[in-house]
Amino acid sequence: MKLVYLFLGPMALLILAGCGCVLSNASRDLHTFVGCAVREFTFLAKKPGCRGLRITTDACWGRCETWEKPILEPPYIEAYHRVCTYNETKQVTVKLPNCAPGVDPFYTYPVAVRCDCGACSTDTTECETI
Repeated sequence: MKLVYLFLGPMALLILAGCGCVLSNASRDLHTFVGCAVREFTFLAKKPGCRGLRITTDACWGRCETWEKPILEPPYIEAYHRVCTYNETKQVTVKLPNCAPGVDPFYTYPVAVRCDCGACSTDTTECETI
């Protein structure tokens, strides 16, 4: 039997992006969609000493407006970069199967509630710099 606990806590990392409405595959073409959406995402939760558990959750996903233009004064570029990122999450904890004795079997992950285009925050998103 799986034990599931909801609680607030520090946010774990998921590499996806999105907005405040659920993206319907039937009503939107994912190849041309511009914006942010909460979208279903499946991953394998693993930790040393336990078997993996396939988890389906909601994560942020999408593309946001971004641009750069040259200017004559330092820093010689004006930039506007936004990414799909978490606006609101809840934390879920599950018990991983068949853990070795002495190994904590609990695994916590975030579930997206609302997502928005915004500045990249390393607290919630993997941000790359060029």
